[in-house]
Amino acid sequence: MNARCVAAVLVLGAASFVAVCASARAEAGVPGSTFDEVWRDGRAELDGYRLTVDRYGHPRTGRGVAIYVTEPFSRSRHVKLDDPAKADPADVLDVLKLNLVRSFQTGIYDYHTMVSLFVRAADFAPVKVTFTSAEWCGQVYEQLDLVDTRLTARYASYFEGESESQTLDVPAGLVTEDDLFVLLRGLRGAYLAPGASRKVPFVASPFVRRLAHRPLAIGEATIERRVEPETVTVPAGTFVSDVFVVSTSDGREGRFWIEQPAPRRVVRWRWSRVADASPTDRPGLGGTDAGELAGSTREPYWKEHDPGDEALLERLGLKAAVE
Repeated sequence: MNARCVAAVLVLGAASFVAVCASARAEAGVPGSTFDEVWRDGRAELDGYRLTVDRYGHPRTGRGVAIYVTEPFSRSRHVKLDDPAKADPADVLDVLKLNLVRSFQTGIYDYHTMVSLFVRAADFAPVKVTFTSAEWCGQVYEQLDLVDTRLTARYASYFEGESESQTLDVPAGLVTEDDLFVLLRGLRGAYLAPGASRKVPFVASPFVRRLAHRPLAIGEATIERRVEPETVTVPAGTFVSDVFVVSTSDGREGRFWIEQPAPRRVVRWRWSRVADASPTDRPGLGGTDAGELAGSTREPYWKEHDPGDEALLERLGLKAAVE
């Protein structure tokens, strides 16, 4: 029994015991567990996806992996702490990290990209986003640091004129596109009630901006939760899912299907363009994508690097990239 439940019994009685403990369980999205009990178990959640990416006017099939794990983070240096016990306690920030890996083929050559998102574990507000892309033409790196009311961006590209640094004012309640993979899961309670909607300041994912060669800008998005759930079938199975629709000021619409029972994983997502491209876009480059859950597990994956551990990929519905 966790501390909140014990306090409810001692101070408020049996009725409050039921209410408080139910609230604690709802926070995590896992029956009988709080967020801390689930996400500090020494493992990461690994979700494998069948991926489709619009690139150069054609749908490209590939694979995606989402890795969720909690980490100690330095507020001042914006990096993972090697030993939080030796750090100034005031400098230690508890974060939930999402690494979203995408790999797909475009003709003779392939793309390998990864977004690393760091959000405060207390409220899932974004703290840092990094992005890498490697393909046969070259490499790209982007880093966004959000501190107080400022967003600082650094961008390094093999293209002429694309390497730069800039600083933007951050409106209150800013949501980064990749944060949707965390926020909509409702790991500390529902993000929206059925039928409700919310308009937020919004930054498009570095993945989308890279493929479209679009500059960084702060726009808006309206996030709506549909009233009725939908039953969807993906490679990992059939799931009753809450549906969220995201409409962005850059002319895209995203749909996210979140399984209703714990652990409320992202079962499917799909982005599409519903309006004319931004004037800064280059025609035909694409950038929208979709993913369907193929498998999932919780593992201390950083320990599973020995010959034979490749077999664990089957739990994600994936095969080793190199046979």
